[in-house]
Amino acid sequence: MADTTSFLDATKARRSLYSLSKDSPISNGRIISIVEHAIRYAPSPFNARSCRCIILFGDDHDKLWDMGAAAIQRCMPMAVDILIPKVQGFRGAYGTVLFFEDVDSVKELNPRFAKMSEENPEWYDHSSGMHQYVVWTALEAEGLGCNLQHYQGMMHEEMYAQWNIPETWQAKSQLVFGKPLSGPLVDKEKTFRDIKDCIKVYGQ
Repeated sequence: MADTTSFLDATKARRSLYSLSKDSPISNGRIISIVEHAIRYAPSPFNARSCRCIILFGDDHDKLWDMGAAAIQRCMPMAVDILIPKVQGFRGAYGTVLFFEDVDSVKELNPRFAKMSEENPEWYDHSSGMHQYVVWTALEAEGLGCNLQHYQGMMHEEMYAQWNIPETWQAKSQLVFGKPLSGPLVDKEKTFRDIKDCIKVYGQ
């Protein structure tokens, strides 16, 4: 995260941005270090450190979204006119971070903790979401735009074969990033519920 950006300012500025270019205001090394920071410091149940990431740049990024386009044509032909332009937009960005959860990480825990983890698998989804949020917010604080996608189901085989991904890594999401060409879509202006409907406070 940019040193001059406060945490709360960064969370406020984070948005889904879809008009992205194949440029980046920061180096690949800086992008990698942000993902590494999230892997080290985002919360993880019993410190299992189960989050796994693959970062795709260049031709590998393009290849992922070529797979996505082919998968849509194969699995959802009725939605080609809607989804193919979206996937082409993802391909036109600078890179993608793939997020996974390694189910084998639970086996390394103390047996007592492992049992609790097996009975509460949603904890790992919570942790994965926090890792994704940290990376997304930090990249946007550095001047990149991002949007989060979930195309793993329809391109599982091709994706896992192409990058030799262990089957114990369960795919969770794809964070697309690139230099923003424009701000949030006009019809995507952020709106809020009355905060009084969302929070209750007792005891003060």
